Amino acid sequence: MIQISGLSKTFGGDRGPVRVLDNIELNVPEGSLFTLLGPSGCGKTTTLRCVAGLEKPTGGEIHLNGQTVYSSSARVWVPAERRHVGMVFQSYAIWPHMTVIENVVYPLEAKRVGTAERARRAKEVLEKVGLAELADRPATQLSGGQQQRVALARALVARPQVLLFDEPLSNLDAKLREQLRIEIVTLQKEFGITSLYVTHDQEEALAISDQIAIMRDGEILEIGDPATLYETPAYKFSAAFLGLANFIDGRVVSAMGDSVEISTPIGAFKCGNPHRLAVGSECNLFFRPESVWIEAPNASIHVNRLQVQVQSRMYLGHTVDLRLKAGDYPIRAKVPPRQIPEMGSTAFIGIDPDSCIALAAEPAQYAQQARQFAA
Repeated sequence: MIQISGLSKTFGGDRGPVRVLDNIELNVPEGSLFTLLGPSGCGKTTTLRCVAGLEKPTGGEIHLNGQTVYSSSARVWVPAERRHVGMVFQSYAIWPHMTVIENVVYPLEAKRVGTAERARRAKEVLEKVGLAELADRPATQLSGGQQQRVALARALVARPQVLLFDEPLSNLDAKLREQLRIEIVTLQKEFGITSLYVTHDQEEALAISDQIAIMRDGEILEIGDPATLYETPAYKFSAAFLGLANFIDGRVVSAMGDSVEISTPIGAFKCGNPHRLAVGSECNLFFRPESVWIEAPNASIHVNRLQVQVQSRMYLGHTVDLRLKAGDYPIRAKVPPRQIPEMGSTAFIGIDPDSCIALAAEPAQYAQQARQFAA
């Protein structure tokens, strides 16, 4: 497992020190695939590099499978080559002058593993990643996906205790990314290696992770399993960054158990209250575009019903992406093709009360960040 406590990192700069990690606390359970997710500059890759031993932190502690590899208070620093860590980089980082199998056996040569054992382990792992038939091919004659499979095989062949991924699929096309993410999860579970994965791709994080830590400005904002973070995030930033999201400013006017009624400039809403906001609290009503449906104009009035203007629509085959407006609030909806309203028309929408929640209002600077990613 990976245990990180009080981790901080400061870089020097022309304008003075810049704190890029601020008291990171993280526990990655043994055998799990844990993802650090966040926008560029949030500190996720720096955290990964500190775990790998490629960056020396400013403070805190890092423990890998019970071994202390860094401690500022105890003055412990274990170099990267002694941490039993495998790493897969975004840029593949394979040797262009070597063949596939020469790239894969390189870590074993560095560890002085015997020739026969090297060959056996390399063949085994190449079969796992589907490259056994390309063992003697020069690395320069491989596609991007094949090169990344070589990088994965090279990381696995040394049987590391911890496997680190630094945005490994960013350079691949969408279809290949989807294929390789399935292969990575399959291999990670088969080998049972504790893995820390860095990405800014929300869909990727949701698809592969046992748990996700959302990072913002050098801090971990919240941690949870994909479904919990997507459906009931604790922060507006998390909700916006994890996918398309709608927000409406409001105030809690009544609360009963797990549900609340919210007053907003465009009407009253009923929704969930997983974070136990009190009556009178300023809040944001949050719901996903897929929680919206189109209603007939003469439908009976019920909770969470709005009149909207249809500003644009985009046919996507299995769904239609609608951009609507209710008062001053833009709303995104994803509805079945049979429910397409006319462009520029007035329509009525319903929002599932079980699929929207009340989030506590955040300070202005964080609300602005969230607006960058909101629907």
